[in-house]
Amino acid sequence: MHTVNLLTSLVEQHLIWAYAIIFFGLIFEGEFVVISVGILSHLGALSFWFALLFIIFGLIAKTFLGYALGEFLYKKFNHHKIFKYIKKRVYNVFPRFKAKPFWSIFASNFIMGVNYLVIIFCGYEKINYKQFLKAEFSSKAIWAPLLLLLGYFFGYTALHISREIWKFSMVVLILFLIFIIFDKLVTWFYEVLEEFNENKQ
Repeated sequence: MHTVNLLTSLVEQHLIWAYAIIFFGLIFEGEFVVISVGILSHLGALSFWFALLFIIFGLIAKTFLGYALGEFLYKKFNHHKIFKYIKKRVYNVFPRFKAKPFWSIFASNFIMGVNYLVIIFCGYEKINYKQFLKAEFSSKAIWAPLLLLLGYFFGYTALHISREIWKFSMVVLILFLIFIIFDKLVTWFYEVLEEFNENKQ
């Protein structure tokens, strides 16, 4: 019978790779990486504070690289259809983006799959750099610890139910699915609210 000790041992044997995955994973993804780190931290496979440090480094890299990518793509591929998609996606969620860029950028961190597009879009549209960084970092200062603690809770809940690795994994998977459904509902509600506010004006 395999227990979570097997997972813990595996991560501990490859700590350098684990922290590298955290850093590079956060450049391209966010929610699942941070929550997974929280789970592994609860199991004792990763140091909570050391992992948080790598999360911060990864998020900083994502912010600067994403904005720079938007600027680069604007110069090289201006008016490409990919930007029509990005612009449409951003304005679908944040129809008042131009009027309220700070709060749109801030809120994008809490909507799954939107933040990276918003970062690239900010570089493409040359949104004020100081305002962009202020919105991004103030939002991530709340978002990162919140998701890390959520992962910690996931780990605690799953471990409380079973130490068998397959049962533990199933509980974590169910908790992830609940999180995704909740995030989609919040996103839908936010989009409806934004559309309502825009129509009022």
